[in-house]
Amino acid sequence: MPLINYDRYDYLMQFQRLLPRGRVWNRGLDLIQDFDLLTLMPTWERLTASLNGLIAEIFPCTTLQLIPEWEETLGIPDECTGPLGTTQEIQQALCLKFSARGGQSKAYFISLAEQLGYKITITEFAPFRVGINRIGDPLSGEGWAHTWQITASGPLQYFRADQSKIGERLVTWGSRLFECTMEQIAPAHTILLFGYSG
Repeated sequence: MPLINYDRYDYLMQFQRLLPRGRVWNRGLDLIQDFDLLTLMPTWERLTASLNGLIAEIFPCTTLQLIPEWEETLGIPDECTGPLGTTQEIQQALCLKFSARGGQSKAYFISLAEQLGYKITITEFAPFRVGINRIGDPLSGEGWAHTWQITASGPLQYFRADQSKIGERLVTWGSRLFECTMEQIAPAHTILLFGYSG
């Protein structure tokens, strides 16, 4: 349902209905009393517009005026986001932190990665067990029982002789925000590995 913004004349009509009845209290738009009352009505018009705008402000993905309050409430910026420059970056970080309710399923981590702009696959590892595993399966020890890997499809940046400089990496990939966010929400007893495909 769309929100209604009442104007000053709507409020004047409502206010006139609240006036006492009698000869002195005429109702219309051409009396001195009406012009005096009309000077008060822009305040009510402005308050209604502000209250209707508050609907968008109470949600962190659309807020503009309450960004400082949402940052303080959600603890942003944090070590993952670092300092944020633009309003869009701040809104994205607020929205991500607000909507990240927690979970340990693959679907939860995949949907959270999509909000960050990554398509991921999750691989779970298990220790080698005689009678369960087959010949050719990796010989994984007990430490692999709580290890899992996120493989993200993301841009790989290769060293280029005509564009890169001495000291730069041969290949750069990943995002500190993405990896830090995933590490923060990963179950505490697990070991998280990252892989990237170009």
